[in-house]
Amino acid sequence: MRRIEQPGTGTPERIQWVECAGRVFSLTLPAGALLLEAVRDGFAAAGFASGVVKLDGLGLSPFAYVMPALSKTPEHAAFYSETFRPQAGARIEVGAMTFGQRDGAPFFHAHAVWVEGDGKRSGGHILPDETTVAETITVEAIGLDGAVFTAEPDSETHFKLFEPVTAASGGAGAGRFFALRVKPNVDFCGSLEAFCAERGISEAVIHGGVGSTIGARFMDGGVVENFATEVAITEGRITREADGFEAAIDVALVDYSGALASGRLKRGDNPVLMTFELVLEAR
Repeated sequence: MRRIEQPGTGTPERIQWVECAGRVFSLTLPAGALLLEAVRDGFAAAGFASGVVKLDGLGLSPFAYVMPALSKTPEHAAFYSETFRPQAGARIEVGAMTFGQRDGAPFFHAHAVWVEGDGKRSGGHILPDETTVAETITVEAIGLDGAVFTAEPDSETHFKLFEPVTAASGGAGAGRFFALRVKPNVDFCGSLEAFCAERGISEAVIHGGVGSTIGARFMDGGVVENFATEVAITEGRITREADGFEAAIDVALVDYSGALASGRLKRGDNPVLMTFELVLEAR
């Protein structure tokens, strides 16, 4: 399996996880609000401090983003591009957000593919402090009750990355949810299949899903060779079949050349590059 050597030291455990409760809710993002503040306020109003959001259809202006890029130093295995600020904003086709805390304040990690005001299709990593909601929209979100994604320094990648941590339950959620972070150089689909098998989960739905893979291999034969990507899950499910567990995960991504790709990930052939955050809901 493809592998990218990270600059630091990892841990034997390749999935960080917290079991918690959760709830699907409608998140209204008002026009003119800074995206980060709109998400923070909407989650707080629903009784949550962390979770994931589906960004499809969201209009953004002003809007700033970065794409994956090669690292200029050995401090990181890959890095970010310069900042892009499309003059006429953009409308997201598909995208996912992880919302949590960084340095004691609300923060998010979001990847998407969008169409810019001049018609150009692009994708990347949305910058929280420079992006504004262009038009009021209501999107689907999942609030976590008993877990929070918190950005912490990661000794393996040398980035500050979201990881799930246990939090006090506020009683706003129900059901059986898991906040997860999958670490580098393990097969993404296989790690989730094993996670469900170990916990007796016969079916799980993926909510959110923000991360990176080492290139990509798709079920239809499509291939992304460039190793640095930024990925958003568009739909995902893990089910127990007669011959074992099977993950069906559809994604959209951009690589460091700016090329876009999408499709269903090939099981056993898509290792994580830096990180992958998501929420699993056991059904």
